[in-house]
Amino acid sequence: MMPVVLLVNAGRIDFDRALDFSPLDTICTIVRHDTDAAAAEIAARASSCEAEILVTKEIPITAEAIEALPASVKMICEAGTGFNNVCLTAAQKRGILVTNVAGYSSASVAHLVISQVLSFACSLHLQYAALRAGDRDSFTGSVPCGEPRGMPHFELGGKIIGLVGGTGAIAAEVRKVALALGMRVLVYSRSGNAPEGAEAVDLHTLLATSDFVSLHCPLKPETKGLIDGVALKAMKRTAYLINTARGAIIDQDALIEAMQHDPPRIAGAALDVQEVEPPPADSPLYGLRNVVLTPHIGWKRAETRQRLVELVAENVRRFLDGDPCNVVGC
Repeated sequence: MMPVVLLVNAGRIDFDRALDFSPLDTICTIVRHDTDAAAAEIAARASSCEAEILVTKEIPITAEAIEALPASVKMICEAGTGFNNVCLTAAQKRGILVTNVAGYSSASVAHLVISQVLSFACSLHLQYAALRAGDRDSFTGSVPCGEPRGMPHFELGGKIIGLVGGTGAIAAEVRKVALALGMRVLVYSRSGNAPEGAEAVDLHTLLATSDFVSLHCPLKPETKGLIDGVALKAMKRTAYLINTARGAIIDQDALIEAMQHDPPRIAGAALDVQEVEPPPADSPLYGLRNVVLTPHIGWKRAETRQRLVELVAENVRRFLDGDPCNVVGC
């Protein structure tokens, strides 16, 4: 019999039922569930099929969930780059290997970052919002389009983009496109290394100098709330903040206060990730004029998700061959 791989919540990946899971079909028996699950339900799903491997996507795999898993489970594969949702200490205690899938969405997420940079540079979202609200003054010429309406237009050549956690794969893709656009690239990272074409600086220098600040660091205790009220005040009032990493890297209350301030402490923010996803229905984020919210779409392009399936299959194959890859630990 082939080993059983439980897709705990495949609906998060294959929400359009368009993905090809044959790379997994050839090496294992797939048991698929589409909905998210709490701790008890994860254990129940694993027990019902005697799963050897769990594949999960962005749901909490708590110590409670891991302790309740049947003895058959030997590996958990987080189908994504970030694995802060998996309790690694509990997995280690049970002898369960944890792997992730890094790099599958690097270009996709980087292109979203650059899309937001381009949009802010020509006030694209503000122009569209005004038109949808019935404001056609920019078309009729009764009010000139540009700075007087708080809709800045500027070229990107010579502008500075600062990458926090700027030595990873996604940051490398952002750096490549930004340089092609004629931008200057600053990076801040724990290593202090300066990738080709970029300048390594400390965090304060990056914040105080950059026209765009883009976050690419993992969520860890030392990065939670890294962009707080002090950091936001260090940024230029004309600067923009972009987050495609993890929502909690930004102190959300501090960002809301900064954007509600008159005038706003920074020019705008684009958040593909939020502290709580989705934000509560009454979140002030929805109503802020120059905050662009997207529902964690950076990794969701069709080709990106298919690549994810293929790389998950490679993780599974290597584990079954006794040569595990992409192992993460405490």
